[in-house]
Amino acid sequence: MKVLAEISVIPLGVGVSISDYVAACERVLRAAGLDPKLHAFGTNVEGEWEAVMAAVRQCHEAVHQMGAPRVSTSLKLSTRIDRPQTLADKVQSVEGKAEG
Repeated sequence: MKVLAEISVIPLGVGVSISDYVAACERVLRAAGLDPKLHAFGTNVEGEWEAVMAAVRQCHEAVHQMGAPRVSTSLKLSTRIDRPQTLADKVQSVEGKAEG
């Protein structure tokens, strides 16, 4: 099953700046064959359910290996079975209506 996901990985107990940890997770997502779209509060990805979930686990493992004692992740997931849909489709739909 294909899934669209928003992922926000937050290392805890590592201080105020987390950009190095976010960058590590972005590398994990790319290595998993996903095409991450970073934004100010997380990252969007799309792919097969198993691949996305495995990549989230690998993000946790990478962030822990960097020394984070705790990792908290928020996920938003969207699936459809009536037709194919991409992240770009969702954005284009709204942008087209906003241009009105």
